Amino acid sequence: MASSNGNGRTPLIRAEGIWKIFGRNANKVIGTPDVDLSRAELREKTGCVAAVRDVSFDVYPGEVFVVMGLSGSGKSTLVRTLIRLIEPTAGRVEIDGRDVTAASRDQLLQMRRHTSSMVFQHFGLLAHRTVLDNVAFGLEVQGVAKSERHARAQEVLRLVGLEDAAGQFPDELSGGMQQRVGLARAFAVDPKVMLDAEPFSALDPLIRRDMQDEVIRLQHETGKTMVFITHDLPEALRLGDQIAIMRDGRVVQLGTPEELVGSPADDYVANFVRDIPRSHVLTLRWIMRDAKPGEEDGPKLDVATTVKRAVPLISDSERPVCAVDGGKIVGVVDKQAVLAAIAGEGD
Repeated sequence: MASSNGNGRTPLIRAEGIWKIFGRNANKVIGTPDVDLSRAELREKTGCVAAVRDVSFDVYPGEVFVVMGLSGSGKSTLVRTLIRLIEPTAGRVEIDGRDVTAASRDQLLQMRRHTSSMVFQHFGLLAHRTVLDNVAFGLEVQGVAKSERHARAQEVLRLVGLEDAAGQFPDELSGGMQQRVGLARAFAVDPKVMLDAEPFSALDPLIRRDMQDEVIRLQHETGKTMVFITHDLPEALRLGDQIAIMRDGRVVQLGTPEELVGSPADDYVANFVRDIPRSHVLTLRWIMRDAKPGEEDGPKLDVATTVKRAVPLISDSERPVCAVDGGKIVGVVDKQAVLAAIAGEGD
């Protein structure tokens, strides 16, 4: 079983030391100095390509964990190793306390059917089946009776606002509606984990934003744990509780949106986030200081309020604004802190 963290929570997913090296004799590369070579040097010397290099992370129940990186960074390969759609070269994966890497073929099949669902960029809908039957397909594979799976599919279609499209066929729907069907199909089997492999990359920007809103709403309503792949930083910041930024197979920074924007680990991450308005991401928790005597009677705002939303109250107040967490004042924010937080925006 996965061990708990310091807060007493147990990860739903635990990945430890994941490697994926493509090529002959890939196993012989790990543990040698060759692992530190660049991709080009490793390919030249060994004929192998290191797609994922020694990646570890935990994902907790109800969390949206985003894996972000440019094309070729290893993000899609990493996520596919979690349910062994791609076999990891080394490392260990646990999902819901079960060792995925040690699972037999039958055990793995059961995990994929009952524990996880995957949503791809290409919707993969069955053209000859109605929307209702597409959504119910995973339940059909599980052997669920027709009346029961159709009832569940109707319920999920209502959740995504497509109950009126149940009798239509995929080619009668827009791209955005087709992607909603893909989401509904993934939700229908009530998985422990949803794996989203750049599901909105093929959509135009307006529909893409609508679908991001949809994922946020569905995740809040259902509490599902999600692992979401994207190459788009604004999308990662909107969706992610934790974000892992990958480069050349490695995770270069793992943290909250605030940590990435407020304290980038290196120049690579700093270059990624430089065009992101800090005030849209940083919250009072990031910029607050300890209250001095007599400062705890100012206006109050939740500590998770973004700087952007807090600015009107802070600018109008003669006193520092109190940051409140669970009814308790945990710090104060003054005008100087806001100015420091947004310094550099637009550079």
